[in-house]
Amino acid sequence: MTRRKVRLAYIVNHSERKASYKKRKRGLMKKVQELSTLCGIDAAAVLYGPYDERPEVWPEDPTALNQVLARFKAVPASEKGKWMVDQETFTRQRIEKTKEQVKKILRDSREKEIHLFIDQCLSGENNPESLQSQDANDVSFAIKRNVMEITRRLALLKNQDGDGVGGAAADDGGGLPQGH
Repeated sequence: MTRRKVRLAYIVNHSERKASYKKRKRGLMKKVQELSTLCGIDAAAVLYGPYDERPEVWPEDPTALNQVLARFKAVPASEKGKWMVDQETFTRQRIEKTKEQVKKILRDSREKEIHLFIDQCLSGENNPESLQSQDANDVSFAIKRNVMEITRRLALLKNQDGDGVGGAAADDGGGLPQGH
């Protein structure tokens, strides 16, 4: 039998909520125990629930629980808070990360646009004189970078072959002006 997707919302029906709480609490405690056993780490869980007279605690041995809590308390506050963030900070971090991804995508898109334009000019589909000044600078930069890469590859081939693949490897940019 397949599981159905659970809608994460407050369960209004009291008996369903209590049953769900008990099952999930049992599952959570089992997961903490498994994590501790399988990964060899110190772990503890304390659950306060509306249906329990006292909190549910794992590990049940008070000495083991106190050792884990003592280790946690011994960590300086600056270290504890290092990875803890509130919703606002988390959202800001996600926004910044997304902005960086957008910048990278725009940069990659611009490079592809320029290479497409260069290919169209070489095939005669486009006129290079139709460029705006910023576009001309970008195309010029891309051409210089391509020439430098070709020069680098020629130098590598020349060094590998030893028979000399021409003098182009010594050229610093194929005769293009070095103003940019």
